[in-house]
Amino acid sequence: MEVKEVSNNNNKQSDVVSEMFTMGHEKVLICQDPESGLKAIIAVHSTVCGPSLGGTRMWSYKSESDALRDVLRLSRGMTYKNAISNLNLGGGKAVIIGDSRKDKSEALFRSFGRYVESLAGAYITAEDVGISPQDMIHISKETKHVSGMPGKSGDPSPVTAFGVYMGMKAAAKIQFGNDSLNGKKIAVQGVGHVGEYLVGYLSKEGANITITDIHEDILSNVANKYSCNVVNPDDIYNIDMDIYAPCALGATVNDQTLQELKCSIIAGAANNQLADENIHGSLLMEKGIIYAPDFLINAGGVMNCYAEVMNISSEEVMKMAENIYSTTYNIIQSSIEEGLPTFLVANRMAEQRIQKELAAKKNS
Repeated sequence: MEVKEVSNNNNKQSDVVSEMFTMGHEKVLICQDPESGLKAIIAVHSTVCGPSLGGTRMWSYKSESDALRDVLRLSRGMTYKNAISNLNLGGGKAVIIGDSRKDKSEALFRSFGRYVESLAGAYITAEDVGISPQDMIHISKETKHVSGMPGKSGDPSPVTAFGVYMGMKAAAKIQFGNDSLNGKKIAVQGVGHVGEYLVGYLSKEGANITITDIHEDILSNVANKYSCNVVNPDDIYNIDMDIYAPCALGATVNDQTLQELKCSIIAGAANNQLADENIHGSLLMEKGIIYAPDFLINAGGVMNCYAEVMNISSEEVMKMAENIYSTTYNIIQSSIEEGLPTFLVANRMAEQRIQKELAAKKNS
């Protein structure tokens, strides 16, 4: 195992490292193991509220700098997600650079596990995009700092989807006058683990669902199972819809898509949905589109992992995820009353929790 340079482009590398300091990360570990093919980055954003917890994502990034920028944003999001959910956890995240359909091996995940172990409990890992409970078994052979294991809390996707569903209904209550999604036109972008479970909830309620995904086999399976409409990935933004549910990667709410999107609500499972929080969060408010903050409504997954760490029952976890409804409702109401974008109201709530923990530590 060895440390590897982040990028050959010095300017780009410098920009990303500056971003790390600006965001306030505690530490970032760059990992490489030529023998297993591992290239990974672990970012610990904050341990103020407890050990940092966040999933590991496996993705074919275009460059190491893109991977670093993603893990920095994701780990900061986990700090806010855990804080706003009132969990005794900080925020961290990891990315493995590679194709999850071709590049997996036990050796790769065990090598990654050794890096997790080297952080001595500052980071607890779990599943994310491209990672399965079976992969976590391999990681757990090298470290105990793992959540989402088979036979324990397992795949967090069902709880994540339920929380998104609750947040979506809360947004609908305010935007449409009631929280029924029956007959609502909902576009779900990405129908992997979380997206498919979300489609299941929406289908049971009688929503009119349109889906897209970059993987044809997954798309076909979900479409047939739930009788969904299907569009190409590039066409999802300009269809007629009431609710846009981004459940793939982040930054899909940006300058270009905001010119195309025909929706009243954005509520999905993807992290970092706004390409630029300040710009696009404000634009959504100006357009009258309710944005349910992603790190709030997709927190069901981390609640599931937290339950494993703290030995909480699955029934209690679902009650915690159900509470996302009331928190989302209150944040949107405050946004309307104060004339502030919802992401700012949610950020403030998370930051207040963090500051409270800092003050308690100083006075202890």
